[in-house]
Amino acid sequence: MRRDKTFPSNNLMSALAATLRTSRYIPVPRIPFLVRLNRLTTPAPRLICRYLTNTSTMYKPRPDFKQVEATRPDFRKDTEVTITKTPNPAWKEGDGANDGGESLKKEHVEIDPFAEGRPVASNYKLLISSIVPRPIALVSTQSADGSTTNLAPFSYSQVVCHDPPTFIVGFAGGLGSAKDTLRNLRETGECVINIISEHFVEAANSTAINTPYGVSEWKTSGLTPAPTAVVKPARVKESIFAIEAKLVDTKEFESRATPGKKTGAMITVEGVRFWAREDAIDEDRSAIDLKVLKPISRLGGITYGRTTEAFEIPRPAI
Repeated sequence: MRRDKTFPSNNLMSALAATLRTSRYIPVPRIPFLVRLNRLTTPAPRLICRYLTNTSTMYKPRPDFKQVEATRPDFRKDTEVTITKTPNPAWKEGDGANDGGESLKKEHVEIDPFAEGRPVASNYKLLISSIVPRPIALVSTQSADGSTTNLAPFSYSQVVCHDPPTFIVGFAGGLGSAKDTLRNLRETGECVINIISEHFVEAANSTAINTPYGVSEWKTSGLTPAPTAVVKPARVKESIFAIEAKLVDTKEFESRATPGKKTGAMITVEGVRFWAREDAIDEDRSAIDLKVLKPISRLGGITYGRTTEAFEIPRPAI
C-alpha cells in the first residue's frame, strides 16, 4: 500500500502516543494504534483530530490531586454512625414519593448504550456513577504452586444468596487476557473476600496498582496476611469481616459494540468459612455491628463513601 507523504514518521507517532499517555489526562484505553496510523492513506492530523474528538470524554484534565485534597476538610475518624428517622415518618400507603411531587416535574433523557458515536467508556462512567454505593471486595488469591500471591479490590461484587453463601465478582477483560486475580482463581478455585473498612482504605486502594504478574500487593500495601482454615490464600488481618470462598462458575461476556471481542468476565464463588472480629460480632454470631465495621463503598470516578447515617423502615405487613 502506498503511504501518503504527509504522514509523520513512526518516531513522531510514537512520541505523540507517549505524550498523550503520560500527560495529565486520563486515557481509559491505551492508544497503541496511534503509532500505526502511518499504514493508512488518510492524512494523520485529520485522523488524530477525529479520534480525539470522538473520545474527548475519555481525556479530561485532572488537577493535581494533593492540591485539591489540601483544600478539603480533614477526615473525622471519630464520626459515629447515627440512626435517624425516615425522611417522612408520617408516610402512609398510597402517598408515593416523599418530595411533594418535585421529582415529577423533571424530565428524563433516553440513552441508547450503543448509539452511533457513543464511546463505550461513556457507559462505564454512567454506570459506576449511578449504581452507587457499591460494596468493594478486596480479593486475595495465590498461584497454583503457591509461589506468588495477589491482592486486589473489585467494586463489581455482591452477595447473591445466603444458602449456600454465594458471591459474584466482575472483571474487566476476557478470560484470554485474565489478570492476576482471575488467573489465580481459575487455576486454584480459591480466594478470600475481605471487606474494606475505614482504618485501612488507603492500603486497600494501593492494591489497585497494575503490577506485573508475580509482584505481590501484600508488600506494597503493608497489609497483614492471616491464616485461613479451608482455602490456601491468606485473609487480610486488618479486615473486620472476611470470607473464604471456592469457585463455582465462570462466565465470559462479549462486546456488543465490537462483536467477537471479550470485554468482561464474572466468577461465582461459594463462601466456605467466615472470619469476624470479636468486637464486631454479636453473641449469636449472626450480625456485624455497623459502628465497628465502618465499611467503605465505591461511588463514581475515584470517589469512595462511608456510612455515617442510617435509618430503619419495617417491612410492610400483609
